[in-house]
Amino acid sequence: MNEQTLKINEVDICTESFGNPKDPAVLLIMGAMSSLDWWDEEFCLRLADQGRFVIRYDHRDLGRSTTYDAGTTNYTITDLAEDAAGVLDAYSLKQAHIVGMSMGGMIGQILALRYPERVLTLTLIASSVFGTEMEKLPPMDQKILDHHAQSASIDWSNREAVIAYLADGWKTLSGSKTYEKERMYKLAEREVDRAKQLPSRFNHAMLQGGEAYYDRMGEISVPVLVIHGTEDPALPYEHGLALAKSIPHAELIPLEGSGHEIHSEDWDQIIESIVKLNSR
Repeated sequence: MNEQTLKINEVDICTESFGNPKDPAVLLIMGAMSSLDWWDEEFCLRLADQGRFVIRYDHRDLGRSTTYDAGTTNYTITDLAEDAAGVLDAYSLKQAHIVGMSMGGMIGQILALRYPERVLTLTLIASSVFGTEMEKLPPMDQKILDHHAQSASIDWSNREAVIAYLADGWKTLSGSKTYEKERMYKLAEREVDRAKQLPSRFNHAMLQGGEAYYDRMGEISVPVLVIHGTEDPALPYEHGLALAKSIPHAELIPLEGSGHEIHSEDWDQIIESIVKLNSR
């Protein structure tokens, strides 16, 4: 594991890499309000062991990357896509396999449209169509919104309370597979210890932009894999079905009983599917 904070688009972006830089590159893009920590280190190492050079990074307002005052809007989702492209530049990578989780999958779609020559393959995990078509699909479960509403009363200086809030947030996103409480608390502890300014994460809730790429999934020409939990409460399974249908030749892999998560029981299947797609 090799951590670097890089100057990208005039901001600091914290990155970590795993494996041999000479191997095919895989860029992992996490979802909204989620630092690189939620790409579990063991998951990254297992993927690297399959002959891949794996990179994960903190979005703006997360982890050790540049943060802004909570409650402000300083960038768009297109800027976040530019950050992803900038990570590739910083590692001197002309091309990479892109793996995006949730909002990270939407960033991946923008990358594939904006820089098609740089995206070798696209894996979209627990994501959705990017654009107006999303409005026609089932909404987020109210329990998730209720959980995050509690954030207004959290004492962000209380380490244990913040860890519990972050970890329990993933419980609201889980499906019927066993909630991995110990692992989630461990990852939450790491995020709390790394983060420069935790409340800034909520700036992602106000994220806008990307209109130039709305409803253009049909133009994506690279090989695409859609992986989606059948019990996803944040972006219900219908989102995965719609996404796979909207992208030509996309393959859909349902994760039975999984929610809006990368459950350890699914790691082998996810990694095997990514490597298979990369090997086409």
